[in-house]
Amino acid sequence: MLKIMGTELTNKRVAILAADGFEQAELEEPMQALKDAGAKVSIISINPGKIQGMHHLDKGDPFNVDLTLEEAEVGDFDALMLPGGLANPDTLRANAAAINLVRRFARAGKPIAAICHAPWLLIEANLVRGRQLTSWPNIQSDVRNAGGDWINQKVVVDNGIVTSRSPEDIPAFNKKMIEEFAEGRHAEMATKTRMRE
Repeated sequence: MLKIMGTELTNKRVAILAADGFEQAELEEPMQALKDAGAKVSIISINPGKIQGMHHLDKGDPFNVDLTLEEAEVGDFDALMLPGGLANPDTLRANAAAINLVRRFARAGKPIAAICHAPWLLIEANLVRGRQLTSWPNIQSDVRNAGGDWINQKVVVDNGIVTSRSPEDIPAFNKKMIEEFAEGRHAEMATKTRMRE
């Protein structure tokens, strides 16, 4: 069967949840890959306006926020992408509305992709126990302490959740993210999430 490139995610809507301090490559490059695959992408954040990207410790570019957490509805989206950086997921994991959004995506069985420090949000949303995943190596103890099986690989997929370690892993991350998002809803993910609650 001939696969037409750039149509894997046609008619799919993807939410990107981010706050100030996101690693720019980890938002910008996956967002472009999602758009190239045909998805409609919206950036969701705590406040309206713009959020500040970073190139490691140096300021990057500001990005426009499409929806605030108050405005975002899980039912309007098919999947969720979580970029990393240090400040971004640290801010979001302390925000109840952000964690609730992540948990609601999982409860609905909608795939989630998280890179670098973004698995902190998965931990806070109680989505890690019994799963295989990866992350920025410095937070592997956090993953293990939350009951996850941390694996040192470019990309790990476990029943609808895609994780990667760093910007160097973005090509592998993007490929698996698009595959999982194209597959759509994961019923087992929804069931397991509800069982944990």
